[in-house]
Amino acid sequence: MPRIKIFADSTSDLAPEWIQQYEIGIIPLYVVFGEESLKDGEEIKPEQLYERVRRHGSLPKTAAPSPADFMTAFQPYIEQGDDIFYISLSSELSSTYQNALLASSEFPEGRISVVDSKNLSSGIGLMVMKAVHAAEQGQTLAQITQQIEAMKSTVRTEFVIDTLEYLYKGGRCSGMQNLIGSLLKIRPVIRVTDGKMSPAYKVRGKREKALDQMLQNTLSNKDQIDRDLMIVVHTMAEEDAINLKKTLQEQTGARVELTTAGCVICSHCGPKTTGIIYNTIH
Repeated sequence: MPRIKIFADSTSDLAPEWIQQYEIGIIPLYVVFGEESLKDGEEIKPEQLYERVRRHGSLPKTAAPSPADFMTAFQPYIEQGDDIFYISLSSELSSTYQNALLASSEFPEGRISVVDSKNLSSGIGLMVMKAVHAAEQGQTLAQITQQIEAMKSTVRTEFVIDTLEYLYKGGRCSGMQNLIGSLLKIRPVIRVTDGKMSPAYKVRGKREKALDQMLQNTLSNKDQIDRDLMIVVHTMAEEDAINLKKTLQEQTGARVELTTAGCVICSHCGPKTTGIIYNTIH
């Protein structure tokens, strides 16, 4: 049976040690400042992105990998006899999935499986790690695809946004909302639903209050949480993430890991964004 090479894109926000240990292929999206196009995670890091935004006052655009990018990444593995499983950023948020499909159609049928995660950040990462372990257990490409397709509806992804500034600069909330939100210290909590980012609710007051609300939402489902892996993802909020990890481990008994968000996620949500991601089982 051919070896299965697992691929994801840079929005999966996988920990570097996982990428290295499990030999996961990462295809970067692009962060675009004016005429300059930079590969997410390779040519620009979040700290550099935030510094540029601070200096220039405007956000970058983001762009999907081209079909040619995918073909270049896939070809060596197909030529050496491997099959490929790739899971993409939600098709509701990017053309990444469609471009991967176009690329896969250039290779022999049945050698590449492309799955639309209908998720983002560590919501994708959670599915990638499940696929990695399924491949280790000797599952076929079809079996892994079926398992991850079923998982799409059971992954829960929720983020506390610390500042409305990035949502405003990115055109995702009006100037008046930004002003009022800043004055009232309103912190939106974003949930991924049907592949889209949608405001779940808003918490007024200190950041800790919003984080605690997100934590309580998660713990209210603790009997359904898949304890194999939960992920706390953050950008520039390590202390908060460590505290959430500790509480989640104590309260759920799950394996909880920390990861940091890449530049594409950071450019949409801003610094100190913090999320909890887990899979549910019934």
